[in-house]
Amino acid sequence: MAEIVIKNVRKEFGDFVAVKESSFTIEDGEFFMLLGPSGCGKTTTLRMIAGLELPTSGEIYLDGEEISQRPPSERDIAFVFQMFALYPHMNVRRNLSYPLVSQGMPRRQVKAKVEEVAAILGITDILNRPVGGLSGGDRQRVALGRAIVRDPKAFMMDEPLGALDAEFREHMAEELRALHDRMGATTVYVTHDQLEAMQMGDKIVVMNNAVVEQFGTPQEIYDKPASMFVADFIGSPSMNFLRFEGVVAEAAQSVNLAGQAIGVPRLRQGASGHLVFGVRPEHVTLSDTGGYRGEVLASEYLGTTQIITLDTPNGDLKARIDSTQTAKVGEKVGLSFQAPKVTLFDEATGKALRSELNHEVLAHG
Repeated sequence: MAEIVIKNVRKEFGDFVAVKESSFTIEDGEFFMLLGPSGCGKTTTLRMIAGLELPTSGEIYLDGEEISQRPPSERDIAFVFQMFALYPHMNVRRNLSYPLVSQGMPRRQVKAKVEEVAAILGITDILNRPVGGLSGGDRQRVALGRAIVRDPKAFMMDEPLGALDAEFREHMAEELRALHDRMGATTVYVTHDQLEAMQMGDKIVVMNNAVVEQFGTPQEIYDKPASMFVADFIGSPSMNFLRFEGVVAEAAQSVNLAGQAIGVPRLRQGASGHLVFGVRPEHVTLSDTGGYRGEVLASEYLGTTQIITLDTPNGDLKARIDSTQTAKVGEKVGLSFQAPKVTLFDEATGKALRSELNHEVLAHG
């Protein structure tokens, strides 16, 4: 078992706070994503789990044991870096075997383990080649193999696919997820790519400005974002934000946009002042009727679908509609929204207003 528990972990570098009181649990065998923009604290969090950085305060548990002040050598965690970190003077076989030789494993066992891992990764045919002449994908497989060969309790991966081109990166992401499914090892993976996180992760922590904004499954985070930052960061195109001012009562099921009553999930809390109506492009429908209307500004053809940009009384809005549907620039159309998929936000705090349909998703900060 390799459950990892983070409790109120904080990291300071002088006056700079890199991570603020973060708490979440990584279940045994999960593929866990740390997602956020550059400088948000995700890599620092990963390095604290691995022992490459020590937290200023808080606790880190691995298999129920508190490890926050232990050195990396006592944590049994393997780290995979973005830039491969291979030994250029060694061939592939020696790179893979080095961790085992360093531990004093007998030569016969080292050979068997290296060949087992090479077969899993599909690199048996390059075991005797120098690493300097390998492609980026093969070098990344070797770097993964050097981590896997140790049978650690958990894997830490810091944007391991970041140096690959886009097409091969997608292929390697599929391979990496398939490898995890075969091995079932706890994996913590840092990325700034929301599509990569959604594609690969069992759970995602979204970080921003040193704070954990939200923690949950990809579907929870996509469907019920805890903040405007998460709603904007996740999704392509991101969630639409229509701003309005008013009062929304507890248990309300509609809001007033430009004089029209627009359905929303039944709220569990009221709010007033500057509010934001959030809806994703695929949950917007164009029609010939409807009191809430918008003017078509542009259309982007994407094959089976198209993205329509509209000017509405509450701001610009994007709708993802079928490519066979006609929407002419300058045309005014009726708009309707899937009420259960709408999220309301308090603009002052950026936080979502809870509804009865909200998942109980952990959000900090």
